[in-house]
Parts: sequence; C-alpha cells; structure tokens
Amino acid sequence: MSLIQQFFKHPLWLVGFRPLFALGFISGIVLPMLWYLMYSNRLTFDSSVSPLQWHVHEMYFGFGWAVLGGFLLTASKNWAGVRGHHGWVLVLVCLFWLLDRLGFWLPAGLPQIVPLILHNAFLLLIVPLILWTLLNALDKIGKDNWYFILGLPLFIVSKNLLFTEQYFELGWTMSQGLFRLAVAMMLERTVFQFMKMGYQVEIAQIKWLDAAIRLGLFIAVFEVLLPRPVAIAVLAITASLLLYRFTLWHPTKGLRKLDTGVMYVAYLALLTSMYLECLRLAGMLHAVGDVATHVFTLLGMGLVMAAMMIRISQGHTARNIVFTVSDKAAIWLAGLGGVVRIVLPQIWPQQYENFVLFAAFSWGICFLVLGWRLIPFLFKPRLDGKES
Repeated sequence: MSLIQQFFKHPLWLVGFRPLFALGFISGIVLPMLWYLMYSNRLTFDSSVSPLQWHVHEMYFGFGWAVLGGFLLTASKNWAGVRGHHGWVLVLVCLFWLLDRLGFWLPAGLPQIVPLILHNAFLLLIVPLILWTLLNALDKIGKDNWYFILGLPLFIVSKNLLFTEQYFELGWTMSQGLFRLAVAMMLERTVFQFMKMGYQVEIAQIKWLDAAIRLGLFIAVFEVLLPRPVAIAVLAITASLLLYRFTLWHPTKGLRKLDTGVMYVAYLALLTSMYLECLRLAGMLHAVGDVATHVFTLLGMGLVMAAMMIRISQGHTARNIVFTVSDKAAIWLAGLGGVVRIVLPQIWPQQYENFVLFAAFSWGICFLVLGWRLIPFLFKPRLDGKES
C-alpha cells in the first residue's frame, strides 16, 4: 500500500465526525478568543466584512458547521443504512473548511472571486454530499428528515447574506433559525433514547405536536421576511408548543444527571431565546448585548454540541459513553461563561468587555479539556475492530 493510500485509510478519514469534530474542538478554543481580541480592538484584519460579521459567520459556519457537518455525515449510516463519505472526499471537506477560515485573512486587493470561492467551497461540497445520501434513501429516512433536505441548501444562502451589509440581519436570523431547527430535531432524536436507557422512561411522542413544532421552527427561519406581527406570532406559538412538550418529557428526571440534563437546559435555552426574539422584534427588549441570540448560542447550541461530541466521539469508536468529572466540569464552566456573558452586563454594562473575555475564556477551557481527552480517540481505530 502506497503512502497516499495509507494516509486516506488512516482512522481519522474513515467517518465524518472524526476530522470535523477535531476541527470543532479547535474552533471552540480559538474562535471565541479571537472575537474578544477583535471586540477589544486588540486585533484587526484587513477584510471587506466587519468584525461582527466575522463573529456571526465563524460561530455558525466555523464552529457550528464543523459539529453539524460531522454529525450529519455520520448519521447517514443510521438514517439511510449506508456508510458515510470517507477517504479522500473527507480530506477535501476538511481542506475546504480550513480555506473558509483562511478567506478572511487574505491580503487586500485580491479579486472578489477569490474569497467568494474560498468561503463557499465547504458548504457547496458537504451539503450535496449529505443531500445525495438522504435523497437516495427517501424510503428509510423518515418524514421529519425532509426538513434537513429543505434546510441544508438554505444554509448556503444565509451564509452569503452574512457578507452583505444590506442583508446581514436576514443572513444572521436565517442562520440562527436553521440552527434552531437542527438543534430541536437532534434533541427529538436523542432525548427519547437517553431517557429510556438512563431512566427506563418512555416519552410519549405526539405526532401532531412534533410536526407543528418543526413547521413553526422552519417558518421562523424567515422571520425577517414575514410581516413583523406574523413573525412574532410564529415565534411565540412555536416557543409555547416547545414549552408544553418540555413538560411532557419528564424534565425533573432528565435534569438529575448532567449527561441528560444538558439536553434539557439546551431545550429551555432554545425556547427562551425564541420568546426573547419576540420581545426584540416588538421593540420591547431593552438589554445590553444581543441576549436573544446568546441565550441560544451559548446555553443551547454550544452546550448540546459539546455533549454530542462527547457521546459520538466515544460511542462511534466503540467506547463506553462516559461523562468524566473533567467533561462535566468543562460543560459547567461553559454554561457559567454563558450566564455571565448574558446576565451580568445587565447589571454592570461598563464591564461588558470583561464579560466577553470571561465567556471566551470559559469556552476555550471547555473545548480544550474535552478535546484533550477525546481528540486522541478520533485518531485511533475503533476498539471493536470495525472500520467505521
């Protein structure tokens, strides 16, 4: 076997979560601190986009899509019954993810087509790969996965809108709405499983309720394009349905342990952020910072993705799924950072920059601790000898 063949056969390239989760751990460490340095004017970069545009883009399409992409490339094995993309294709996916990050740091004066290609190559490759798998297994994937099929191409649209000054709000709210939908659907799939395994609790699935929530979340992706009263109504009704369903999911049991409790906290953060978004759209949210967004990203999306990487990095390498003391401490620290970032500026707004630093530091330590333990698993073969 040649060196090139050996490289593509390395365990890192055997399934999507392995390299993309490694990139997710690294970006969870680096990106928040880079944002603090930009926010505090300690770091500048010569780009056509503002630091805020960079921050929103990188947290959704840097960190967020490293984790979501790894999850979806891996989940196709369970959903469609086929092996996920691997080998040289996976190497190309990761290379394009890196080029997306590089696109912001190019020297000035280059033709605009250069950053345009670099910023779009990753999604233009990974989205068709995932869609190809899902569309070739329509009879197996289930009706709810149609929202992934509909939503994935919209990520490409929202991503490019973020680079424009005129349509930045549309791009930001679309990106957030799509991640709300993705997180909600992932929680639907995992909460039932882990509550049954951990507590022997069967959570009743109410089809009309689940369908109404998914539809509401999908419509809310387009909140900026809707008449404002309609957008507020959609967000409020969907959040209320989420809250009602939360009461049916045995939260008092689920919150007893961190490994399940983090999913319930993320669920509450998701619906709370939607209520806060209603207040923002109504002009009634007088807060320091964008609390509606940060409740979702810091206490919802970030925490549940950290827990997801802990589970998948162990379970899909044939290891026992264990939340160690260090894992739990790391998640608690990230959660604390989110609370400090959201709540304390309302009391001491003059210290806002320091609270941004604390949140960045908390996230960095969280993903450093998790990555230190879990990244070596991603580079090693499965314990059971299977290839993927």
